[in-house]
Amino acid sequence: MQKGCFLSVVVPMYNEEEVIEVTYRRLKTVLDKLGETYEIVFVNDGSRDRTADIVRSLCAEDRRVKLVEFSRNFGHQIAVTAGMDHASGRTVVLIDADLQDPPELIADMVAKWREGYDVVYGKRIERKGESWFKKLTAAAFYRLLRSMTSVNIPVDTGDFRLMDRKVCDALTSMRERSRFIRGLVSWAGFKQTSVDYVRDERFAGETKYPLRKMIRLSLDAMTSFSTRPLKIASVLGFVLSAVGFVYLFVVLYQRLFTDTTMQGWTSMIAISLLFHGITLSLLGVLGEYIGRTYEESKGRPLYLVAEAVNFGEGTEASREKEAAGTIL
Repeated sequence: MQKGCFLSVVVPMYNEEEVIEVTYRRLKTVLDKLGETYEIVFVNDGSRDRTADIVRSLCAEDRRVKLVEFSRNFGHQIAVTAGMDHASGRTVVLIDADLQDPPELIADMVAKWREGYDVVYGKRIERKGESWFKKLTAAAFYRLLRSMTSVNIPVDTGDFRLMDRKVCDALTSMRERSRFIRGLVSWAGFKQTSVDYVRDERFAGETKYPLRKMIRLSLDAMTSFSTRPLKIASVLGFVLSAVGFVYLFVVLYQRLFTDTTMQGWTSMIAISLLFHGITLSLLGVLGEYIGRTYEESKGRPLYLVAEAVNFGEGTEASREKEAAGTIL
């Protein structure tokens, strides 16, 4: 890491060989125009293609380019965390490698930072190249999350943002495993603002957040910032129990004091299946929280670093790097 670096750009990568060199060139053009010292920290999250080799060649070409190589795939949010652990700048920008978030917006973010803001996040006013299903579910997720937690997480935003050093330090001190970076930034507070932009289509390659990973990220967000699902489970369980008791008394009354009894074996089975389904769903909600508690209790490092290029050894920065993640 460089002492006195003004801006660090953190770029998590997973199988981005088709786009990573273009990403570097666009970032370099933007950062050179700022006229400030900078570094670009690429974090390779266990890519299976030539992504790491391409970045190594960029490291040899430009000492301001740095590579953190994971021992395996640890996930996007962990890769972002590793980049922040290794960043040295007074300001830190998080941006994905796929160029959906325009690097050119960094200049506007820096201008907002100079006005006194500690966090400047990109707010999407349009999302090009995404299906109606992706847009609908993304909008619903952000609004549902906002309604379920006391943390004011801005809607229609991603991880693309600029943070002051003190905000970055606050985030790197939080070592929880089920990470939702944009939620952690909102929880940390500080003075925040947004810049609007149109999100482009991927420059090349395929999305690294298919439906399965989006659901997992949503669960991490919900369980990290809200216990309301547990409260809902308790209320729902109480209501169902009350309904069951009332139904039992109705059946007993009809059996003992009237000549009619409840008919309908099919309806009884349907009600039973419904109640059992709700019970298993509530157990699943409880299991999500217990599982995350179990993962936290292990105390393992968030990630393992197989290689770190252009950081230097034996320096204070290197010792900080070793404390943040395990070096193999």
